[in-house]
Amino acid sequence: MQKPKDNLESFKELLSGKGLKYTYERECIYDEVQRIGSHFNADSLYERFKKRGARVARATVYRTLPLLLESGVLQKSAGAGKRDFYEKTSVKGHHDHMVCLGCKKIIEFHSDELEELQQKLSGDYRFKLVFHDHRLFGYCEGCQPRGGVNG
Repeated sequence: MQKPKDNLESFKELLSGKGLKYTYERECIYDEVQRIGSHFNADSLYERFKKRGARVARATVYRTLPLLLESGVLQKSAGAGKRDFYEKTSVKGHHDHMVCLGCKKIIEFHSDELEELQQKLSGDYRFKLVFHDHRLFGYCEGCQPRGGVNG
């Protein structure tokens, strides 16, 4: 039985397949992402480099995050504001998010049925699924109008 690839190996293979190199800057970004234990966005990642004087360009951060996403190192997440937020896939495994429009609470969930349905739909439409981002927006129990969901 073949050993599953680790995140770094998957990232390097993706880069190679796209004719891109595993540069010093990309290595710094990969390593920093591995240190982050919570949701983050591109600007907060860049600020981490800037604070310690590391020579990593903001543009390289923005160009590298989609590559980390496509290779499975990261998944899209939810956070405050309209920017894209990310988190390491390895922290909790793949999961999706419900975001409360009232208090901004984020509820993480996983649904095998939803995962199976997206695979079926991708096959039905002959679509090669690389990654997905499910964020559901609404109101948590505490922020719903009186009478709850159906009231």
